Amino acid sequence: MQSLQKIFPKYSIALGALFILTVTYLLLKGGTVEVDAVRVEYRELVQAVYATGYVEADAVANLSAEYSGTVSFIGAREGEMVEAGQSILSFESPRPEFAVKEARAALREQEAAMKDAELDFSRKENLFREGAVSRQDFDRAEKVRVQARELKSQKEFRLKMVEDDLKKLTVRAPFRGVLTLQDVKTGDYVSSGTLVATVVDTSGYAVVVEIDELDVPRIRPGQKAAVVFDAYPERRFSASVSRVVPMTDRVTKTSKIYLVADMPKGAVQGGMTATANIIYNVKQKALLVPKGSVFRDGADSYVWKLDEGRLRKQPIRIGASDLTYVEVLEGLKDGDLVASVPEDRFREGMVAHVPASPKS
Repeated sequence: MQSLQKIFPKYSIALGALFILTVTYLLLKGGTVEVDAVRVEYRELVQAVYATGYVEADAVANLSAEYSGTVSFIGAREGEMVEAGQSILSFESPRPEFAVKEARAALREQEAAMKDAELDFSRKENLFREGAVSRQDFDRAEKVRVQARELKSQKEFRLKMVEDDLKKLTVRAPFRGVLTLQDVKTGDYVSSGTLVATVVDTSGYAVVVEIDELDVPRIRPGQKAAVVFDAYPERRFSASVSRVVPMTDRVTKTSKIYLVADMPKGAVQGGMTATANIIYNVKQKALLVPKGSVFRDGADSYVWKLDEGRLRKQPIRIGASDLTYVEVLEGLKDGDLVASVPEDRFREGMVAHVPASPKS
């Protein structure tokens, strides 16, 4: 019994020492943390408005049938180049064709009536000089001649109108371009007002994007932009703002911006999707830190700064920012190291172990 009493105190002392060592180790281990660090540096800060949109040709003509009729002639197909004035397709329609025949017949009839009136006036004029007819007969003949001339002018005008209408049975290209729509064929019946062809001027394109109404005050004509098309994701095209539409959509709360891009001929086509970054401010030298490094506590901004191997909760005052970086106005200097991502486990004074070279 005495031997057990001698043995147990020894074990108790050993267990107590082991417990103290374990707690001390765990406390020390809990005070060290691995930190992915980045270096605070001076960089160029480019602020831009991001927008999405599409490619639009400078000139697009949607051509509709002026009259109902049957397609009688096809002059060009989709995808073909057409010249200004070229016939794309023609219709046969009885109404304008009959109107022209009727107007021509009416004009011929009036021309004959005018000729008779002219002859009668000449005869009455001679007789009046000889005293063979009265002044009243002479004046009546002159009045008939004037009326005949006026009626002839009216008939000529009417003929011109219906002939112009007849010309509308032929759909012509208003300018040189590519036919992007023409899906009718000979024999098809088309109702008036139906879209039958679209001509696109491929000599010039604009990129149309929409920006949030909050960004409108930042954008003005002449600003530079970078454009990327979904068809060419690896290429960036230089562009500039050409027009700002002074109207905000009440539903989407966006405004249209037109960009002129520096694109090789044939590189894009109407309807292609595009994204743009419109540059509105450039700072050549700004002290920058990644946005992801900054966190807020109440109304203030902070970063976890590495100070002599330990973490410090460093208050900072921030300024301008872009999609990736934010400018530091106070609280840090060039070359300082900060945690790239603030983690919940970070505590003031923790020993910071940086496993790799800090990122720039």
